[in-house]
Amino acid sequence: MQTKYRKCVGMMILNTKNQILVGKRLDNPSGYWQMPQGGIDEDENPEEAVWREMMEEIGTNKASLIASSKEWISYEIPSKILKTLPWGNEYMGQIQKWFLFNFIGDDSDINVGTENPEFSDWKWMNYNEITHYVVPFKKNVYQKIQTEFKDILNDV
Repeated sequence: MQTKYRKCVGMMILNTKNQILVGKRLDNPSGYWQMPQGGIDEDENPEEAVWREMMEEIGTNKASLIASSKEWISYEIPSKILKTLPWGNEYMGQIQKWFLFNFIGDDSDINVGTENPEFSDWKWMNYNEITHYVVPFKKNVYQKIQTEFKDILNDV
């Protein structure tokens, strides 16, 4: 039985209207949207990983770091989905360190058609909508990170 969580980073990227960047996953035709996220390599710390993952997932790192989560947030992935992931036989889910950014580029800088794309599309989503459009098994993660960053977001 799997007992490990894969270490990852997640990123909440805000535009000037405090909307959050989300992408529609290529590997899931469900219509769910998610914030960019990705694994931490063995030789990386979370902050290095988040900048690398930002480039890999949205094709730009035109952002300024505002904050990082105090806690690591874990979630389990349903076994049906886990079987489709290249690391799915090794882990039962993911544990994530989250980062909050201001996007300082133009929308034209965002390119989800990267070398190894994960998203088929992207858009800006209002803060209060995000938990309605995320895959159900990540809803708690999104609620926790919204709660942690709420005071900061009110000041932005």
